[in-house]
Amino acid sequence: MERKYPGETTAQETNGDSRPEDAGTFRVLFVCTGNICRSAMAERLALAALGPDSPILVGSAGTHARPGLPMAERACGVLLRLGGDPEGFASRPLTAEAVAGADLVLAASSEHRAAAVALHPVAAARAFTIVEFGALARAVPAETVLSNGHPACRARALLEEAHALRGLVRVDQPDIADPYGGPRRAYREAARRIADALAVPLRLLGHGSAR
Repeated sequence: MERKYPGETTAQETNGDSRPEDAGTFRVLFVCTGNICRSAMAERLALAALGPDSPILVGSAGTHARPGLPMAERACGVLLRLGGDPEGFASRPLTAEAVAGADLVLAASSEHRAAAVALHPVAAARAFTIVEFGALARAVPAETVLSNGHPACRARALLEEAHALRGLVRVDQPDIADPYGGPRRAYREAARRIADALAVPLRLLGHGSAR
């Protein structure tokens, strides 16, 4: 599977930011520590839900990742059972360029969000934990997002609404525990929390989606 990764496109500086100016696409970057478990599963679950031709471009990276590693074996097994495809995955270190190139940064934990924002402070307004963004998305009226026909426009509308609700919606346990080196149930729990948090956003952003 070809990997779509935020930050690989040559970027333009815009108001101190450096996201590529392309209204037809929307780039999502998932972040964890090693980029072989949580963010890797999130990336491939999102790709499976959105489909190969989606203008929502999805990638992932790790704050302490070694480049080129495959997804952890137990993460692969859990991902396959959830309908994702680990084939061709290779870990990537998180860079300032990757954060700057993303329209939305979704981190496994508050610590990872802080690390991403530290690399590119302008991204603070569009950086959330995965669980936080899922909770905020559930509080957004579906019609507010779905009234925008194009998926990239829906993504921008969802981000705007989620940002406006930040601090007003209770988010229980915003961090997803690292399953690395743990039993299979730890990977299943991490994947379940990721899938639950992404369910509404992916439903809203998919082609012909509805809540």
